[in-house]
Amino acid sequence: MQVLITVQDAAPGTPPGPAGGDALLDARLDPRFGRAQGYLLCDTATGSVRRLDAASNMSLAQGAGIQAAQAAADAGAEVVITGHVGPKAFSALRRGGIAIYLSTHATARQALRALADGDLAPAAEPDREGHW
Repeated sequence: MQVLITVQDAAPGTPPGPAGGDALLDARLDPRFGRAQGYLLCDTATGSVRRLDAASNMSLAQGAGIQAAQAAADAGAEVVITGHVGPKAFSALRRGGIAIYLSTHATARQALRALADGDLAPAAEPDREGHW
């Protein structure tokens, strides 16, 4: 399964960690979806993790959530884990067949583990108004 996680501090070029893990997963979870500092795309079948850039979303006056949803779909994400999601991004993700999970975990690794353990429930609706 391809899982996209919003993160605050996964710098481009962060080297992989020790075997069986990856330093990218230690990045802090970003509570914003559309305006997240970065995204990690995690393949739960292979354990691979790669960083996706989100710099272009940071400068948008509006539509960042929709653009982020399109980027998630283009990357092949089946699931998104984030702290919060607004109505336009929520709708765009749902139209793309991407499940949305909201998490308050500190790191991407913790959020991914919670998903694997069944401790995260799919979001039934957006939890923020637009432009927050």
